[in-house]
Amino acid sequence: MERGQAQGMTFQVQGDHPCLPGHFPGRPLVPGVVILDHVIEAIERQHGPFEAGLRLPQVKFMQPLLPGETASVHIDALDGARWRFRVCRGDRLLASGEVCA
Repeated sequence: MERGQAQGMTFQVQGDHPCLPGHFPGRPLVPGVVILDHVIEAIERQHGPFEAGLRLPQVKFMQPLLPGETASVHIDALDGARWRFRVCRGDRLLASGEVCA
């Protein structure tokens, strides 16, 4: 993917996912770390697996994602080792930030 191009990938976290019982009882929300895992997966699908650690210098969560809701990950390549991401539910921005290899 060249600089400035966005790639989309959709995902859902089902209500029986093991992360949900403690986050939060009676009103489950998909944890941010699970959302970020889908962001990393989207980048790796396009650019291959990461061989070294990653940094997330900037991440912002604006809206919660509920179990069963469909979200989409959009990636913009900034250069060979940096990506900007947006996670959306329809036209609502849920999370955004940057990943650096």
